[in-house]
Amino acid sequence: MNRLELFPVTTKIINNSLTIDSQDLNLLVEKFGTPLYLYDKATMNQAADSYLSALASYYPAPASVTYAGKAFLCKAIAQWAHAQKLYVDCTGEGEIAIAVAGGVLRENILVHGVNKSIADLKSALENAGTIVVDNLSELRRISKLSAGKLPNLWLRLLPGVAVDTHHAHTQTGQHESKFGMTPEEVLEAVHFCKENKLPLKGLHFHQGSNFRDATPLKAAIEIGLDLVQEMDLPSDWHFCPGGGWGTAYHEDELPQPDIKEYVRIIVNHVVDGCNQRGLSLPRLHLEPGRSLVARAGVAVYRVGAIKRRRDKVWALTDGGMTDNPRYAMYGARYSCLTVSSPGAERSERVSIAGPFCESGDVVIEDLLMPKISEGDLIAIPACGAYHLSMSSNYNGSRRPAVLMLEGGTARMILRRETIDDLLSKDM
Repeated sequence: MNRLELFPVTTKIINNSLTIDSQDLNLLVEKFGTPLYLYDKATMNQAADSYLSALASYYPAPASVTYAGKAFLCKAIAQWAHAQKLYVDCTGEGEIAIAVAGGVLRENILVHGVNKSIADLKSALENAGTIVVDNLSELRRISKLSAGKLPNLWLRLLPGVAVDTHHAHTQTGQHESKFGMTPEEVLEAVHFCKENKLPLKGLHFHQGSNFRDATPLKAAIEIGLDLVQEMDLPSDWHFCPGGGWGTAYHEDELPQPDIKEYVRIIVNHVVDGCNQRGLSLPRLHLEPGRSLVARAGVAVYRVGAIKRRRDKVWALTDGGMTDNPRYAMYGARYSCLTVSSPGAERSERVSIAGPFCESGDVVIEDLLMPKISEGDLIAIPACGAYHLSMSSNYNGSRRPAVLMLEGGTARMILRRETIDDLLSKDM
């Protein structure tokens, strides 16, 4: 498979150099340094349009798409989500504040969280259109804190069915998961809402992240719709069968998972299930997660030392687990291209690791690459989700600059952190 298919849709090789949105990555690095993160807006727009157009084609009732702020959220991303008329899923008052600063409308802010603090709940009550209630204790706190009009409330169901992901830490729907309420707890929450006249409007569940087979969604949708029959929701009820649709990180995972087929499977099962039960069609919400932005993001690192040993070649770069902890956390697989001569013959297997004092500070294991030299630039695709949002200052590292590429221009949306930033919180 062609590794270019992992990169943003505007990626091309021009004059033997890798370009995104017609911009030479060598020149971007000259101006902005490394490590450097790039987001291609055309790729983000294409992903959002794929979901929205598929819903418009397949679903005969109102429907919405939610962007997961946990994937990566800053003001520019919030502004993009607002322009695309997406909901924004926020976990806690920090993400809520970013969404508000990015101009996301109150009715499009949706708040998640498995253990929301009082501060989180107060922020949600002030700024959000929907709170997804994770547990009965949270529901009681909301009732006590509420004064005046409440946001819509959805209950989070634990369906007891997980999707097939590459690592247990990305599964959320299984019986032993920390997320959500059992069906019995959901019905107890329904009773509490009725007693306290709380605006219960919907049901939500989530089964896992970065999956490619939508089949397990069917069983969870059945469980959810059976429960809705007992919940006595209003006619304008909401239903969210989660999301987390996958994206390709390595050429072995190509072709890219089919968004339209994913939407079609969900829609058909929701429509059939409602018709069989005599339920009105809900406002359907999808949470695509990483598949909205992962492919749009590219990390560019510079190679420092190279260690060629009898049984291993290490290319050590200036980026690693502090901006991309996914290998250390999940054993995630990636691919990459050299920025110059990306089409050169691949002659040796290379492992790419960062500069940090952890054996887990690895980005790529044993990837077939051209012979790399010290000082070369490498570009790693599918870096748009769950990188910078989980980044750290380990070993005193500073988070990289982030650029948005659009219409042949590069706009900095996050500046590179400095030593002063590291020291600014010290007393």
